[in-house]
Amino acid sequence: MINELKPLVIGDLEIKIPIIQGGMGVRVSTSSLAAAVANCGAGGTIASVGLAPDTEENRVDVPKSCREHLQKEIRRAKSLSDKAIGVNIMVALSNYEDMVRTTVQEKADYIISGAGLPISLPEFVEGSPIKLIPLIASARGAKLLLKTWKRRYNRFPSAFVVEGPLSGGHIAGHRLEVLKSLREKMRTEPILENAVKDILDLVGEYEKEYGISIPVIPAGGIFDGKDVAKFLKMGAKGVQLGTRFVATFECSVADAFKQLYLDADEDDIVFIQSPVGMPAKALRTKFLNDILRGERKKFDCNYQCLRTCDPATVQYCIAKALINAADGDIDNAVVFAGTNVSKVNKIVSVKELIDEIVAETIAELNKD
Repeated sequence: MINELKPLVIGDLEIKIPIIQGGMGVRVSTSSLAAAVANCGAGGTIASVGLAPDTEENRVDVPKSCREHLQKEIRRAKSLSDKAIGVNIMVALSNYEDMVRTTVQEKADYIISGAGLPISLPEFVEGSPIKLIPLIASARGAKLLLKTWKRRYNRFPSAFVVEGPLSGGHIAGHRLEVLKSLREKMRTEPILENAVKDILDLVGEYEKEYGISIPVIPAGGIFDGKDVAKFLKMGAKGVQLGTRFVATFECSVADAFKQLYLDADEDDIVFIQSPVGMPAKALRTKFLNDILRGERKKFDCNYQCLRTCDPATVQYCIAKALINAADGDIDNAVVFAGTNVSKVNKIVSVKELIDEIVAETIAELNKD
């Protein structure tokens, strides 16, 4: 009889509850949410993008402002919790290296890095014990990182987060046209399961050859304990959840953002092409209806946040649209959400959510 879950062990970092809270930007996964998750024994993650308020003062030196606000969030989270606190940093950020080095300086426990392959990530953390966790979509990406990091840096990823197409926000490793064509199949076909299996097999070869441990952490569409148990039985060491943590009291987004989650049904989910250069999944809003009709939203680029964004040609400013979401200006917002958002029906505390998922997972594991 299983009475408790095995911890997620990443090197010398032990996370008692094998759940990582997804790093959702902009200003969704902040210190208040990350610390609350960590205090429950899971992994709390701050999203590094867009933390600085859009003020004239912050526009004078955007990199400096981004750095200082990330420092502030990490320090606040660590003041509220002495457990596992990490940072999600998108490869596509124009200040990627600076955000990584700042995270290392502030002694976060781990970095999760996606929205592009973090090929050069180890270069910016030399001498630090911080855990490096690439976010990938396929065994192909995992294999490239394993080979490249070994050759260039003589090191391996501390773990992999494997994200499937049911996730919200930017969806790595998939093209918009393919996602649209797979919309119905994504719910029934084991796309994430197949990717996790392939990566477990690949990682197993490296673990055996080099005597190392690289935990595999599935993400995208994982909603309840039944989902968690399924992946633990496959050999995953933990899971990452994002969407459900938005519907908690400790998440710092505006009430209007959370209410959109509560009101959402399956037909409200739309795919868009983000200026990040990747497809993304969001809830239908007035703003998105305009975008889907082909309207271009004029803007001044105040952030210079993405290497992949050309302000002269993109349809809208993703940073401003996500800031509007966090602030509750829903008519002018992009509100990211995962496929299972329609199952969210109430706002709960982080503790209540984690306790519920853990209890469901244990019950499911004990069925065998």
